[in-house]
Amino acid sequence: MSQEHVVAVNPVFARPGEAIAVERFRMPIGEMLPETAYRIVHDEMMLDGNSRQNLATFVGTWMDEHADRLYADSVDKNMIDKDEYPHTATIEDRCWKMLAELWNAPDPLHTIGTSAIGSSEACMLAGLAFKRRWQHARRAAGKPTDRPNLVMSSAVQVVWEKFCNYWDVEARLVPISEEHRTLDGHDLASYVDENTIGVVAIMGVTYTGVYEPVREIARALDRIQQDTGLDVPIHVDGASGAMIAPFLHSDLEWDFRLERVHSINTSGHKYGLVYPGLGWVVWRSADLLPEDMIFRVSYLGGVTPSLALNFSRPGAQVLLQYYQFLRLGRSGYHAVQKSSQDVARHLADGIGEMGAFDLWSDGSDIPVFAWRLKAGHTENWNLYDLSDRLRMKGWQVPAYPMPDNLADVTVQRIVVRNGLGMDLARDLLDDIREETTFLDRLTGPMPTEGRAPGFHH
Repeated sequence: MSQEHVVAVNPVFARPGEAIAVERFRMPIGEMLPETAYRIVHDEMMLDGNSRQNLATFVGTWMDEHADRLYADSVDKNMIDKDEYPHTATIEDRCWKMLAELWNAPDPLHTIGTSAIGSSEACMLAGLAFKRRWQHARRAAGKPTDRPNLVMSSAVQVVWEKFCNYWDVEARLVPISEEHRTLDGHDLASYVDENTIGVVAIMGVTYTGVYEPVREIARALDRIQQDTGLDVPIHVDGASGAMIAPFLHSDLEWDFRLERVHSINTSGHKYGLVYPGLGWVVWRSADLLPEDMIFRVSYLGGVTPSLALNFSRPGAQVLLQYYQFLRLGRSGYHAVQKSSQDVARHLADGIGEMGAFDLWSDGSDIPVFAWRLKAGHTENWNLYDLSDRLRMKGWQVPAYPMPDNLADVTVQRIVVRNGLGMDLARDLLDDIREETTFLDRLTGPMPTEGRAPGFHH
């Protein structure tokens, strides 16, 4: 009997290569069957958590079967190669122009924007545009350019701290407090000076899911300009909220309706409803993006403009975004986001009714909310213990300290994404009640041994 026949008839887990442990840190000397290699990788991946029960991530974990087929059809497309894939490049332009219109740009068809690997790259590009424009203006005025600063909330997403670290910009963090839970314009004049390249406002704070009041921030900057002459622009980090507010809070002024807003980013792979690997950034008008940030590359077959920190990057997610825009339209996005918000509000109401917790936010902005343990409720357990107990049932519900002035406050957060329906939400509430009851019955402190990785104090 030939070796090929032996392999073909053997049960899959008895095949050569399956019966032995594979080398993990060195490339194997020889080949193995594709079915065997697939099975090894698949079985290890199987040990990950269930993505639908991951309530820590904002990143999308579900698309429909037509999107899956489109993904498979386009996974080989490189977004940078616009000469080879001109229709994909055209679709990219259509998408950010749709976003410019959605965010009320004065002239959506004649502004400028781009896709990115995610909101992190989009934020970096927006921050660099701020810094470059500030440098150009300072040089034109004969002033030094060596001490730029960027003003933002202490609850800002870590990408902005990375931006300041990587690009030599001073991060001026306005601390949040019980009285001022977001960057709301309070005391902003203490942080802004002639070296301020811009202010970042967050539409959906990562810690709590609440919107920062962009209009109030803009008004505070208007007053600062009246008093000092300093004209400081705003970038809106709308990683999540920029794909929620247009559909659920259309009367809220946070976008290009405010003249001080120069640029907006969002994550296509969050509430843009696309698989991971996609961000967008759009400028209010083309003149707000310095021309010297655009590179023109001639060695891909034609002259290709490049506005990116990355070079080669997937084109498939851009096509998936276009698919979602066509498939859902404004009414479909409203339906999906409203459903997620309804689930978030239901969960928040249920947790708020439990005697152990106080809500910090309720999911009425983006479908994200947070709560803390009620003062004096218990000395025997904390939210890290509840997080561990829920993880045993497959739910990933993170607990973490708030930033800076509220670092002694621990909260727990749920992110509701498309794919978490009301039935699963009811199951989750039942599990939270059950595990809270279990913890409340403890007669002493919860032992620290055996906690899930990453959830220790």
